[in-house]
Amino acid sequence: MAGRTNAPGQSVSQRLLAVLDTFDVAHPALTLTEVATRSGLPVSTARRLINELRAWGGLERLGDGRYHIGMRLWTVGALAPRQRGLREAALPYMHDLFQATQENIQLTVLEGTQALCIEKISSTKAVPTLTHIGGRLPLHATGVGKALLAFSGEELFSSVTEAGLARMTPHTITQPGRLAAALAEVRTSHVAYSYEEMTLGAVSVAAPVLGLNGRVLAALGIVAHSRAALDRLTPAVRTAALGIARWAT
Repeated sequence: MAGRTNAPGQSVSQRLLAVLDTFDVAHPALTLTEVATRSGLPVSTARRLINELRAWGGLERLGDGRYHIGMRLWTVGALAPRQRGLREAALPYMHDLFQATQENIQLTVLEGTQALCIEKISSTKAVPTLTHIGGRLPLHATGVGKALLAFSGEELFSSVTEAGLARMTPHTITQPGRLAAALAEVRTSHVAYSYEEMTLGAVSVAAPVLGLNGRVLAALGIVAHSRAALDRLTPAVRTAALGIARWAT
């Protein structure tokens, strides 16, 4: 549940954001009642705000009466400098990687204590994944997540570990000490791996995209079938990440 409440003194803008906040990757389409429940708003208030958002283009109504995010928000979101610049720099390299591997190619950025996927290329032949554009991934259980976490400082590491390292599969690293050791290797090699730690049957290799000051801008990753030889994919993803960094900074 989105967790918003209809608190006294809540502004109109806060209520509009509460409505938008009810939609996510797991809930891309919602009924009026579901929006009201997830936002903590009265049905009458939710209905009025939904109608205002529809008039602006922020929400659209489906044939079954449910609502989903409208194109106006997509257009506005695409203007975000970090996302737009990185995507434009990364897409040629991502397409080259995809043509060479026919596997899932992901570009992620740090969003709080998670990795946010801002671009993905895949095919029906690639291993199925839970990742979608706009979806979030755990930092401790994915290649791209480890690549981001390794170059984001001790404060973020502490926040992630203190919140608990959730076990996604029997292979997930759940001990802070083991994770710290893995991240130390990433900082040395500039390559991160995940061996069925997020999804059984899937492995990944990722590289950080670093700015001129060493700050991590993004992480580029390949997610493949567990039978894939990651050592053969490593040079390609590392080279692509370096190329993206030259254009993005």
